[in-house]
Amino acid sequence: MQRMITTDLRIFLAKSNIDLNLRRLISYIAITSKYISSKIHEANRKFAGTTNFSGEEQLELDKAADEIFIQRMKHCPYVKEMASEEQDETINVILPEQGEEAVYSISVDPLDGSSLVDVNLAVGTIVGIHYGQFLGRTSMVAAMYILYGPLTTLVLTTGQGTHEFVLNPEGEFILGEENIKMKEQGKIYAPGGLKEKWTKEHAQYIGELEKEKYKLRYSGGLVPDFNQILLKKGGIFTYPALIDAPNGKLRLLFELQPMAFIIEQAGGFAINGKADILDIIPNSLHQRCPVYFGSQYEIELAKKCLNEKEESINNKEKLREEELNNVETKKEIYEVMIEEN
Repeated sequence: MQRMITTDLRIFLAKSNIDLNLRRLISYIAITSKYISSKIHEANRKFAGTTNFSGEEQLELDKAADEIFIQRMKHCPYVKEMASEEQDETINVILPEQGEEAVYSISVDPLDGSSLVDVNLAVGTIVGIHYGQFLGRTSMVAAMYILYGPLTTLVLTTGQGTHEFVLNPEGEFILGEENIKMKEQGKIYAPGGLKEKWTKEHAQYIGELEKEKYKLRYSGGLVPDFNQILLKKGGIFTYPALIDAPNGKLRLLFELQPMAFIIEQAGGFAINGKADILDIIPNSLHQRCPVYFGSQYEIELAKKCLNEKEESINNKEKLREEELNNVETKKEIYEVMIEEN
């Protein structure tokens, strides 16, 4: 009987044409996720009696995951700065002896969807790795998320495709699927936000999907819902602008931009309704932003529905301008005729 050949994360990274220290940093973060996975399985559902920067009540598990990351990054020689969704400021983790090796900044949501822990649903960790400052597309060199579900999986991009790894019983992340590719169109949708708070344009968009018999798949957790869209190779996840929250709920730096890098590298798209998520330069650490993650068809339909009103206004303004130009032209002709007479 032939033994099946497997590729673990370290071997996969060694074969990749990326910076040696970036490979080491990714491996370091992967190990960190194992500590968090272990902590989750302790099933501590108690509230910590504190809130994070965004005013959300923290579970003890939130604080534990955040502390694990902070302490681990303080001993990582490749990171100079860390921004955590649980902290109100960036954390300088560079050590005096690190020298020129510490060139990377990381953004991390240590435990996204922690409110789902008490009902035993999947949660995750989201990480963005930047060279230097946090400048969106121009600085991001890698992104990953770790999903803690029935299996613990790690989905990674370094700008060379999107790949999934599965944590095996021996504690190694083994390549599960290489070069994940989205289809042009999917058949599932995951819409966040209260329906009564949706804008007219967004409600119209969801209505169009329902007319086409899309299936609703929404758990309330970004990582598991995004993971389903990605691994099903199509569909849409959205947390839109709301009537009472025009910037949506999700955070640009910690959640949206890492996921945008991952889905783009799989042939998908990530927009705020108009612009690409990765093209937005964060103007504050905890900046929020509407989002649509999906395959080509769903994103094009979103753009059409969301910008229909604006296009209508622009067309009316254009017609009005043409009318004014016609009036001016007629006036000039009339004046010339008078002069000639």
